[in-house]
Amino acid sequence: MGGQRYRVVSSASPEELERLARVVDDKLAALVPPGRPITPQALLLAAMALAHDLDEERARFAALQHDTGRSLVRTLGRVDEALASIDGPVAELASAGRSTHPGDSRLAGQHGANDPSDG
Repeated sequence: MGGQRYRVVSSASPEELERLARVVDDKLAALVPPGRPITPQALLLAAMALAHDLDEERARFAALQHDTGRSLVRTLGRVDEALASIDGPVAELASAGRSTHPGDSRLAGQHGANDPSDG
C-alpha cells in the first residue's frame, strides 16, 4: 500500500488482503497527485475517505432495505386483497361440492363426486 510492503496477520486469505490493499492504493491514487510521496497523512486521508464511502454505502443499503420492505408490504396487501376477492366464490363452490379447477377432486371428492365406487 502506498508503495510500501506490510506484513499483516489476518484470517483473510492473501488474495483478499491484496485486493483490499489495491482498494486503498486506488483511493490513494485519487487523493495524492502523481509523483508525490505517500505520507502518513495521505494514508490517514485515504482511510477517512474510505470510511466516508462505507458510511454512504450503508446509508444507501438502509434506504434500499426500507424501500424494499415498503414494496413488499404493498405487494402482500395486493395479494391479500386478490385472495379475499376470490375466497367468496371459492367457498360457495366448495359448499356446493364443486371445485374451481376441473382436475381438482379434493372438494368434489368430499361430496361423493368423482368417486369410482359411486359408479
